[in-house]
Amino acid sequence: MVKISPSLLSADFSCLGKEVKKVTEAGADLIHFDVMDGHFVPNLTFGPMVLKSIRKYSHLPFEAHLMITNPEKYWKEFADSGADIIGIHIECDIDHRRLIEEIKNYGKKVCIVINPPTEIEKIYPFLEIIDIVLIMTVNPGFGGQKFIYKVVDKIKKVNEYRKNRNLNFEIEVDGGINNETAKIVIENGVDILVAGNYIFSGNDYKERIESLRWKK
Repeated sequence: MVKISPSLLSADFSCLGKEVKKVTEAGADLIHFDVMDGHFVPNLTFGPMVLKSIRKYSHLPFEAHLMITNPEKYWKEFADSGADIIGIHIECDIDHRRLIEEIKNYGKKVCIVINPPTEIEKIYPFLEIIDIVLIMTVNPGFGGQKFIYKVVDKIKKVNEYRKNRNLNFEIEVDGGINNETAKIVIENGVDILVAGNYIFSGNDYKERIESLRWKK
C-alpha cells in the first residue's frame, strides 16, 4: 500500500508538535520537512532546531528535504536532530556520489530529488545507491501549488528503469497531491505521496490521509 508523508509546510506553525502528533495518530507513514534556505528556493522554513524540538511528538521516520544550496555542509545537523531520511537535489552543484556515501555511512537513508524542468536521466547514475527518488510535481518553494501533469512521464520512466534493472528504491512525489492526482501517480508506480495542503486544510486528517491510499 502507498505510504503517506504529510508536509509540515502546510501545517499550523504555531503548534507544529501537536500537528505532528495528530497526523501520526491519523495514520501517516512519514513526516516531511521542507527545508528551504531562501537561496536555492525563494522561501525560508525549518532549521534543524525545529526538527529536533518536535522529534518527541512522533515515532515515524522524519524526512528532511534539503532545498538548500550547500547540503553537504548542513545534512549532518539534520541527521543529528532526528532526521531518518536526507533528501538532496540533483540540481545542487556538489559531488552527489560522495555525499550519498557519507549519508549512508552515517546510517541514514538517502533521497535524490529532481525538479520538473530537469532531465530525468541526470539521476540515473545514482539509482543503484539511493533509497528513494523524489520527483517534484510542482516547482519547489511554496505549498499549495498546482500539479504539473507533464511530470507523469518522468515517473513512468523511473518506474520502467527500476523494473528493467530489478532495483528496489522507492518512488516518491511531492506537489499538488490530492485524491485525484494521487490516483494518477500511484497507477504509474509511485510508492510515497507527500501531501501538505490537501491534508492540513481538512478537518479530519485521518479521512484525508486514507483518501490518498489508492490501491496499485
